[in-house]
Amino acid sequence: MKLGEGVEAAIHCAATLASVVPNSTMPAAALAESFGLSPSYLLKHLNMMAAARILESVPGPAGGYRLARAAERITLLDIVLAIEGREPAFRCGEIRRNGPVKLDASAYVKPCGINAAMLKAERAYRAALAETRLSDIVADYQAEGDPRSIAASCAFVARHQRPQKSSSTKQPENTQERTRR
Repeated sequence: MKLGEGVEAAIHCAATLASVVPNSTMPAAALAESFGLSPSYLLKHLNMMAAARILESVPGPAGGYRLARAAERITLLDIVLAIEGREPAFRCGEIRRNGPVKLDASAYVKPCGINAAMLKAERAYRAALAETRLSDIVADYQAEGDPRSIAASCAFVARHQRPQKSSSTKQPENTQERTRR
């Protein structure tokens, strides 16, 4: 199974946004710069995460993106599904029926064993992603990351986050202590 490059970018952006102070945003251009990505490429993925209610897009000159809910309530599976879609990675085309000897459907009553094995693996893979929260990724980075990388990330976020002036803007639910990434 190979996930698109957008998944990596989406997870990194979400982890970065987990460190933005409450009621602030970060522009897509800054996120793209942070990871050396094309802004138009990244914008497509940020919008997919906003449509999935992982991120919130705030319009206007001081707008940008922020988490739509607390990092503790976002899993890696949420992000993967937002970018890759909900369809399983393996889709059985029942090619076992395509050979030169055509048999009627009664010869294929039992489900394809390959399809069953692949779907079992997909369930395990998704379960593992569902167990990993964005907050876990950020906490692991803080605990095990190189201090130079952590300092550079924190400085980048501090330079590019945009506090929102209106108190009516929505904040992620459950924002207790935000971790710096």
